[in-house]
Amino acid sequence: MRSVRETVPSPLRIGLDLIAIEKGAPLDLDLRFESVSEGVLVTGTVTAPTSGECVRCLTATSGEVQVHLTELFAYPDSTTEATTEEDEVGHVVDETIDLEQPLIDAIGLELPLSPVCRDDCPGLCAECGMPLGEAEPGHHHEQIDPRWAKISGMFSDETPEGP
Repeated sequence: MRSVRETVPSPLRIGLDLIAIEKGAPLDLDLRFESVSEGVLVTGTVTAPTSGECVRCLTATSGEVQVHLTELFAYPDSTTEATTEEDEVGHVVDETIDLEQPLIDAIGLELPLSPVCRDDCPGLCAECGMPLGEAEPGHHHEQIDPRWAKISGMFSDETPEGP
């Protein structure tokens, strides 16, 4: 068994369109590599900063993601390698393992599909696009029912004086 605790730069942008770990961001690895009968079992956590955009108000948002990793890498000519599909488990190749794809998969599952800057983010005004969190209380726009819009200009606010 061997434990590894180190920080490495992210080799590429990992994540979704709206939120991800940027290329070069620090990945904090706290992993344990164990030799088991069929291969190498990797367990531990990976922590990294995230950056993205709020889906409601489009402001920049940042945070942190922590994923728990448990992955088996099969030895060459082992029963596990012979009885599983090629992409079902990782493989030990030339006495090395590649953690990149398992990390990408685990991080992709952990990131929110719709990131928000805060849980109660009100979003944007549908009429003017102003962030409702920055708008004055009671922000609204007068809307004329489209069925009455044509006649709205026929009447003025001033009423004629009677005889």
